Amino acid sequence: MAEGEENLPRDAKIVISLLKSMGVKEHEPRVVHQFLELWYRYVVDVLTDAEVYSEHAGKATIDPDDIKLAIQSKVNFSFSQPPPREVLLELAKNRNKIPLPKIAGGYGIPLPREEDTLIAPNYQLMIPAKQTTNALEEMEDDATAPTSSQEPKADVPQNTPQRVSFPIGPKHPK
Repeated sequence: MAEGEENLPRDAKIVISLLKSMGVKEHEPRVVHQFLELWYRYVVDVLTDAEVYSEHAGKATIDPDDIKLAIQSKVNFSFSQPPPREVLLELAKNRNKIPLPKIAGGYGIPLPREEDTLIAPNYQLMIPAKQTTNALEEMEDDATAPTSSQEPKADVPQNTPQRVSFPIGPKHPK
């Protein structure tokens, strides 16, 4: 046994012996912990699925058939085999028939203009409409002598704010 292996748990020793049997001569210590975590998570997932299958069948305990079914389900859905080489070659041949688009001149990564991006700073301000002094005087006169027959004057500007939007930053030529 190597240094420090005598203090390891039994499962860690098993992982180390599996690594050695596969020809791994050197590895970082955390590789063992990562394999143990994967191993424990896989076992918990299989046993949880087996428990669900057992409950669905109306059984009080989990039996080996439930565990076999859970393992088979994991193998079918988690560890899929890649497609045959011929299928991949045919897909690659069809995909490579389409030429790549031409690259625009210039060096570096082509980026969109700043105003076309969503990260460009943009501020919207509410600017109230300015009223002239004449309109203010007329409004004061109207307030002092209200009559029901008076209709609002069309030449008095309405007090509606205007929206102004502008980007902050360098201006790029278009």
